[in-house]
Amino acid sequence: MILRLLLILSISIAARSASAAQTRDQMVLSDRDDVLGGGRWIYNDLKKGLEEAGRDGKPLLVVLRCVPCVACAAFDGQVLRYDEELQKLMEKFVRVRIVQANALDLSLFQFDTDVSFAAFFLNANRTVYGRYGTRSDRQQAEKDITMEGFRAALAGALKLHQGYPTNQESLRGKQPLPVKIRTPEQYPALAVKYSATLDYTTGKVAASCIHCHQLGEAQRKLFRAERQPIPDESLHPWPMPEVVGLFLDPKTRATVSQVAPGSAAARAGFRTGDEIVSLENQPLLSIADAQWILHHASAPASLNAVVQRSGGTQKLEMNLEKEWRRHSDISWRVSTWDLRRMATGGLVFKDLTTEERRVAGLGETALGLRVDFVGQYNDHAAGKRAGFLKNDVLVECDKLEGRMSESQLIAHLLQKRMPGDHVPAVILRGGKRLEMELPMQ
Repeated sequence: MILRLLLILSISIAARSASAAQTRDQMVLSDRDDVLGGGRWIYNDLKKGLEEAGRDGKPLLVVLRCVPCVACAAFDGQVLRYDEELQKLMEKFVRVRIVQANALDLSLFQFDTDVSFAAFFLNANRTVYGRYGTRSDRQQAEKDITMEGFRAALAGALKLHQGYPTNQESLRGKQPLPVKIRTPEQYPALAVKYSATLDYTTGKVAASCIHCHQLGEAQRKLFRAERQPIPDESLHPWPMPEVVGLFLDPKTRATVSQVAPGSAAARAGFRTGDEIVSLENQPLLSIADAQWILHHASAPASLNAVVQRSGGTQKLEMNLEKEWRRHSDISWRVSTWDLRRMATGGLVFKDLTTEERRVAGLGETALGLRVDFVGQYNDHAAGKRAGFLKNDVLVECDKLEGRMSESQLIAHLLQKRMPGDHVPAVILRGGKRLEMELPMQ
């Protein structure tokens, strides 16, 4: 255990040191040379991986990785240079590493695009066995992923592969849905700058790469360009199970570590220690699998579950309210930065603490969002140009005075207001109330 901890620590330190010492371009080039030199992975060539898996009868492990992103670099390093314990599982897969969203097949790879590490377990015929890779925090990017959980997902995928195609019906709900745009560079917002290939010739390889978070941004811009409200599914994508009261242990496939009192999960009868065998008739390999189901759930919704408890199985039914997904926090997401450009002119808001509310004379149910950051450049400086300052406290917006989070404020503005609107707002500054306007972009 001590040796394993030292290995993880050394990989983490090495990843951070490399990130600091290398430019973004050097990181991408070094990754390519390192992976190709190691000979363990097929690099940026899904077709080759599918052909090899079909020939050898193995399942595929496809890792999508944003190389210049420091988040999840330590975890990615462990997967890339797997130790003996992980090697026993990895050798049973054809391993493909993809480090660009350019030309990514969106009819196959559908995942939370705000993560910087995502894994797919596939059959050679492109059937999806499951997904791995979850993130819910900006600072602690790896708190929802573990080597134990990854190994458990790999073992579960192997079991599904061994049972295929007899289990094909249970995998039906895991398959990607039809898409209108097949590859990222076909989005209007991305087509003007990116092509289907990376530029390895001029030394500008990182600048030529479409980052995964840009996919979510490009999708939302479609709604904005057509002056349509951005739907909940796009504003609150890939909800964590915590949104419905389920806390899953990241060291397992899907074992409940906590159930929030009064939540939909609690009302359904989930208990700590339950191992969720299936949700909506789909076998779960990871938290990401649970997110897939929640992402595509309706509102309201009724989800069936089978859990293993005390040596037996039980069937549960979880009912979700109409606006259940709006409880998710999107403030940590990289793509929320573009939502702030649209809705708040580049302002970042933080909810006031109880003590700050007391000092400001605001009750617990009143709107009280403090300006924590003011964008300084281009469209992200629209809030600054409108006169907002850091530490201003928003107490009324669009005639709403009730308490809401920054996520809820952004969602309201992007569903009720359109580009060009000037939204009335009231702030507290130095103890005085000032009337302002938020410019919609």
